Amino acid sequence: MELKNRVCVITGATGGLGSVVTRQFAANGARLALISTNTQKLQTLSKALNLPAQSAWFGAYDLRRAESARQAAQDVLHRFGKVDILIHTVGGWVGGKPLVETPEHDMAAMLDQHLWSAFHTAQGFIPLMTANGWGRFVVISAPSAVQPSAKGAPYAAGKAALEAMTLSLAQDLKGSGVTANIIQVSFIDTEHKRDQAPTPANAGWSTPEEITAAILYLCSPEGGRLNGARLPLFG
Repeated sequence: MELKNRVCVITGATGGLGSVVTRQFAANGARLALISTNTQKLQTLSKALNLPAQSAWFGAYDLRRAESARQAAQDVLHRFGKVDILIHTVGGWVGGKPLVETPEHDMAAMLDQHLWSAFHTAQGFIPLMTANGWGRFVVISAPSAVQPSAKGAPYAAGKAALEAMTLSLAQDLKGSGVTANIIQVSFIDTEHKRDQAPTPANAGWSTPEEITAAILYLCSPEGGRLNGARLPLFG
């Protein structure tokens, strides 16, 4: 897919999924704004990508904080002059205890990680896309957002809040040329264990490459027909 001259912001760019998305979008000609909280990992990613300065920019921000997300948006705008695509891969899991034994800080951490990071990121970057009259906002969620498992309340609550926010945003964006969509995965199989050592437990896992293929579709001209969709990538 041709992404030449599209400016793509990837959050969580140094993670197992984010790094694969980054490489695929670079291969398709996108100009990249790569965001992580870890400066050292960003430097490592920069060396590995070895892209020209005009094609890639790296920034360390804590998107759980409104002021940090606003600054990230302004810095990307200053660097590239526009934003076309935002892929929000920030994630993380906390759980393992029944709800009545769950510490408040576990719930707060998951809401910070999943809801507030996406909320602040959307508030910072969506206006830059609507100003263009074209844009794509993609988040990664999980089936537990609608079918929570036992001892997983913090994670399920964070993902459910993320999905509700994104689906509402999609309604706000109708007719603007900007879309907001969700990809649901049960587990990101960065080590490709599903294919190398298949078991019933890992049969529904998704590889970063499979998830990236779905993201590429959502960011294509054809993908513009989807807005407010949940794409399930689990079996």
